[in-house]
Amino acid sequence: MVFNTLTFAAFFLIVVLVHSLPLPWKQRKINLLIFSYVFYAAWNPPFILLLWISTVVDWYAAQGLVRAERQSARRAWMLLSVIANLGMLLYFKYGTFLLHNFAALAGAFGVHYSPPPFDIVLPVGISFYTFATMSYTLDVYLRRALPARNFLDYALFVTFFPHLVAGPIMRPTELVPQFETPRRATMQQLCFGLGLMTVGLFNKVVLADTFLSNAAERVFDGGKAPGFLDGWFGTLAFSGQIFCDFAGYSTTAIGAALCLGFCMPDNFRFPYAAVGFSDFWRRWHITLSSWLRDYLYIPLGGNRHGPLRLNLALMGTMLLGGLWHGANWTFVVWGGLHGTYLIAERRIRAFFSGYRPGPFALFGLGLLTYALVNLTWVFFRAKDFTIAWQVLRGMVGMNAAAKPILATVYIAVVATIIPLLVAIHWYMRNRTLESALARVPPLVIGVAWGLMIFLIVISQGAGNAFIYFQF
Repeated sequence: MVFNTLTFAAFFLIVVLVHSLPLPWKQRKINLLIFSYVFYAAWNPPFILLLWISTVVDWYAAQGLVRAERQSARRAWMLLSVIANLGMLLYFKYGTFLLHNFAALAGAFGVHYSPPPFDIVLPVGISFYTFATMSYTLDVYLRRALPARNFLDYALFVTFFPHLVAGPIMRPTELVPQFETPRRATMQQLCFGLGLMTVGLFNKVVLADTFLSNAAERVFDGGKAPGFLDGWFGTLAFSGQIFCDFAGYSTTAIGAALCLGFCMPDNFRFPYAAVGFSDFWRRWHITLSSWLRDYLYIPLGGNRHGPLRLNLALMGTMLLGGLWHGANWTFVVWGGLHGTYLIAERRIRAFFSGYRPGPFALFGLGLLTYALVNLTWVFFRAKDFTIAWQVLRGMVGMNAAAKPILATVYIAVVATIIPLLVAIHWYMRNRTLESALARVPPLVIGVAWGLMIFLIVISQGAGNAFIYFQF
């Protein structure tokens, strides 16, 4: 079940109505747990078993960690959780990828190996909920948090439908305590939550699916070499599409949780106004970048063991972060480019440590950051390296014989939406949505809200799945 369908609208209305009934808090939590399983089962019911396995293994692993007296026993319980979660992730998401690369490696040494058919269905959201459940046992192992007081609260944390399939990647300390006391949305929370859901669906249905996806698809999936204009406009279209799609999902999820009385953290803070790549990753997919920082970058050494170890930790984190997004070497290159950017940025900042850019220089550095981020999006979007190089060659003017791909209308749409999107990000760079809305007259908010709903309704879509569902 995806947010941008009438099925979800009916489902969510029932959830809100049932959650608002004057029932005991435990019963309302059981209702939310059942609804969350229904939400996930609407995609593929058998894969609920994976959710159960992950939930049960990590619950008992955390209990074992608390009871264990010896460090070796604690480490064994922690490894049980990590192996179970990563084992499922490796099998379902990377099994085919690893098998084909093994065959290619064997062929390089003269050994012919033809792997048998290995058609595995990727369970939706497995990358997200395995990271969420692993953080539970890792936090207990590192003594950052105590285990949940009861199994119901922990099971609801794992399966809570707003964040289940595409984040935000929640930490137990952020959500489990909210299940301990009765919660019901106030009228203000309900209105703001519905407003966030409208903004999120507008980003997804209207901007990403209706206006921007066509240009990106024609350039990256059309089988033609793009020229300079097509290469850049196709890539810019995808940069807007991926933001509006994923930020749209996160915003809708946060709004849905708020309508039920629960708070979830921001996942995007206007990343296309970032100045530098460390700033970009503080604004883009925040819950993933903080997870990678806390559970990968810091354990790899972080900035505590000199510049060489720091650079290796940065690059290793970004390479694995790229691979987390998909079982394809193009994602590894995408992560490697961001790792290279981060390492280069640290060296440049150290060299110009006394320099404080003015407003115009800051804006120029922001546009440079955005341009370089767009180069990485080529590898993120392209299905293989042939397409990626083809688009990159066009972006630097090397496809001299290329014929036009994008019609004038697509170029006009991208030329209108992307500058507006970047301008909004810069305006909101140091603001919050709440503070910005506080300055807008209620009538203007109402008109804008109604217009977004109207555009969502009239947009001709088929309930396209969110891009990050494939990760």
